[in-house]
Amino acid sequence: MSDKLLLDHQDGVLTLTLNRPDRLNAIDIEMLDALVCALADGGEDDTVGAIVLRGAGRVFCAGADIGQMVDHTPADWQEIVDHYLDPIRLIASIEKPIIARCHGDVVGGGLGLSLACDFRVGSRDSRYCTPFINLGLAGCDMSSGYYLPRLIGMGRATDMMMTGRFVDAKEAFEIGLLSRLVDENELDDTVMSLARSFASGPTGALEFTKKAIRRSMDNDIAGEFDYEIYAQVQCLQSDAHRERVAAFFEKRGR
Repeated sequence: MSDKLLLDHQDGVLTLTLNRPDRLNAIDIEMLDALVCALADGGEDDTVGAIVLRGAGRVFCAGADIGQMVDHTPADWQEIVDHYLDPIRLIASIEKPIIARCHGDVVGGGLGLSLACDFRVGSRDSRYCTPFINLGLAGCDMSSGYYLPRLIGMGRATDMMMTGRFVDAKEAFEIGLLSRLVDENELDDTVMSLARSFASGPTGALEFTKKAIRRSMDNDIAGEFDYEIYAQVQCLQSDAHRERVAAFFEKRGR
């Protein structure tokens, strides 16, 4: 595993740290490959109940490494741009809660990674930007064209993607880009408390819930209802459900 990505596995939580602080955690191909491998392994590891994605140093991630944006053939660019979407695809497909710990700048491809996660917990010093238009690139890079309108609405997404402006943490929380907004000194505790709560289960119910949410973004109402029925029937027969119902009545009877 590359030293550009640090792994830590404790209490059922796998923490992946983008580790190029001298480059503001800009994503080069080596980091990208390491992230893809770590996400794939974490998704298959039964001892992992939740995943946290974070950045080393003073920012979460400044996006793709501009230093690698050299001349390529169209075929090469096709392969490279597609490859940068691989971690996004994995985050969406992994049946476990994934939390982005956002601090400092969350920019470009870094924003795309965070948008793909199930939760974005941000500190008050954080700010968010899709800067692609300012580089003469389409503003829809690394999943922002898919996730941003769904999270914050078409109007606000259009504003961010077509102007390339920065959105501060307060606005990000108000428009629904952030799931939680906390003081900087509370960020680690908030993220890990949330991650540990997910890691402790109920695993099956969380998996079905994530699937239902993800499917609903592209599903019609009939298809979503069919899946809700299927998911709930499976959960109603589970040991986790029976144990939690028993615990509820035991607590109520005291």
